[in-house]
Amino acid sequence: MGFHTFPVERADDLEDITRFRFVSRGELVGHLGADPDATVADLGSGTGFYTDELAPFFGTVYAVDVQAAMGAYYRSKGLPGNVRPVTAAVESLPVPDGALDGAVSTMTFHEFATESTLTEVRRTLAPEARFVVADWSAAGTGERGPPTEERFGVSEARSLCEAADFDVQFAQTRPETFLLVAAPA
Repeated sequence: MGFHTFPVERADDLEDITRFRFVSRGELVGHLGADPDATVADLGSGTGFYTDELAPFFGTVYAVDVQAAMGAYYRSKGLPGNVRPVTAAVESLPVPDGALDGAVSTMTFHEFATESTLTEVRRTLAPEARFVVADWSAAGTGERGPPTEERFGVSEARSLCEAADFDVQFAQTRPETFLLVAAPA
């Protein structure tokens, strides 16, 4: 995999409502289970496009992005009161063991997914938490998103999650994307 981050100079492109055709707020919240007391993380939050969609349904949402410039962009847009921006790589999350009631990765899994990074995600999740991944599929055409050679197929994503001690509860290939839901095993 050719891991990379989204170019900050194209951050405005992430504010495109047509992204909902790939994964909706309802799907993310439905798989996480809305809970006004829950703490969740958006891994690779970028400009906060999906973070803003999660915020009304949870107590605290960590907007985690490795690029400080993305966090600055998000702050300039205005953060919901319960969103906490965090500049960190997914492989070293500044979150205590079991502190998260859920985590999402929307179109960013291909940027960080390794067995060791997913083990780090699992470390941060409470026993009943869900990890929801919507990402570009290797089976897609590559007209949007990263080149197909930088993408995972749903089977490969499942295998990586299982190797990191997740129980994959749902995995589906879609046009251009896949959706995967896992829980700590």
